[in-house]
Amino acid sequence: MHALRRQVFVLFALLIAFGGSFSILGATAQEATPGATPTVPKGPTTTVQPGGTLPGNPSIQLVQVATGLIDPINLQSANDGSGRLFVLERVGMIRIIQDGKLLDTPFLDISDTVKTDFLEQGLLGLAFHPDFANNGRFFVYYSDYLTNGRLFLVEYHVSADDPNVADPDSGKVLLSIEDPFVNHNGGDMAFGPDGYLYLAIGDGGLAGDPYDNAQDLSTLLGKILRLDVDSTTMGNYGIPEDNPFAPGGVGLSDQANEAAQTGAYRPDARPEIFMFGLRNPWQFAFDPANGDMYIADVGQVVWEEINYVPAGEGAGINFGWDWLEASHCYPPDESEACAKVGYLPVAEFKHGDDGCSITGVGVYRGTLSPELDGIYFASDFCSGKVWGLARDDAGAWQFQELFNSELAVTGAGQGEDGELYITACNCAFGRDYDPYANPGGTVWQIVATDAVEGSPVVATPES
Repeated sequence: MHALRRQVFVLFALLIAFGGSFSILGATAQEATPGATPTVPKGPTTTVQPGGTLPGNPSIQLVQVATGLIDPINLQSANDGSGRLFVLERVGMIRIIQDGKLLDTPFLDISDTVKTDFLEQGLLGLAFHPDFANNGRFFVYYSDYLTNGRLFLVEYHVSADDPNVADPDSGKVLLSIEDPFVNHNGGDMAFGPDGYLYLAIGDGGLAGDPYDNAQDLSTLLGKILRLDVDSTTMGNYGIPEDNPFAPGGVGLSDQANEAAQTGAYRPDARPEIFMFGLRNPWQFAFDPANGDMYIADVGQVVWEEINYVPAGEGAGINFGWDWLEASHCYPPDESEACAKVGYLPVAEFKHGDDGCSITGVGVYRGTLSPELDGIYFASDFCSGKVWGLARDDAGAWQFQELFNSELAVTGAGQGEDGELYITACNCAFGRDYDPYANPGGTVWQIVATDAVEGSPVVATPES
């Protein structure tokens, strides 16, 4: 495993080095044709880094739930009272864990449809309709094979005669997006407390956002979308009226002129956009208790970040990429002489021992480990570390390392009971990698150390 981790680090370093050669191009495009006007910084006034101490100074273990998976990268619950966990395998299958057992038959198998040439391509996102228990509707997001990696948002339905098997012929494309490069596809999805579908999409890839997509409001790349899947005003979906760029398009002259005085008139802006200025958000989560939103955004050269958006806020937020990487200048500037653009992250960590590719997990709201209640967790693909983020009694954010594993953490999710899980793969970047050759992917539950019972398989701490 150590050899694999070293290989991953080397390959990530090569990718970062390759991206660095495009930093000047990215800066030139940024200065010449910014698609969105820089906004005054909002949100947190201080961005914390690892080294804090959470209230109660909790201790955790990672308890194995399932193994033998093929590149698991995401986990969701249907919130239908069944307690099932649905695990996404990047190769195009959704597997079910029921009563602690991994079922042999996939819930959905679209592996013939999904493009998986690069480790960031594949079946990436899953979300169940809030009324799934009655209407059987769910949504997936993937890189499409026949269109050479175009990003598809597709609706499916559960089969009529088996709740553990979807109807493979029920697929309906809601949205497709041209993807210029193989990486930075995002893909995490969730229904918010408002009942709308949120979809996070990366900036389109390569490095340094060479097309300036994240700041360009005429493209969906580098954004979080907000869609009404119970409406058909846009064909197969609708636009919530309070989306920041709704209804979109050209307005009447007097209305357009009035809106233009404050910079609010954006006729080219896509009305699906809810937030922008993101590089490759992976993953985001709503706090089940209060609706607050946490967004982990994978960094470029130096920094990984976590953004926090209180419930009821978020419309039109610009998170700053590619003007900033986390709370720092991009391209990197030791003098930090650049303007702080947009909504700053609440937490960040630097590339190196802490990792190089963040994975957001979620806010713990389970009952097995009450001492973890209210803590937001995050991990990293390169380091396997797990952190907790929460406010202390004085209201200050604390960001604490809680576990240092040997896992290549790929994704996460939450059960309907509020328990948190992470997925990990035995995978690597490279054209020679075959995900089917050694399907050693795993699912792990985050458990407080004093709540671990019996003798389960637990993750080995990094020595």
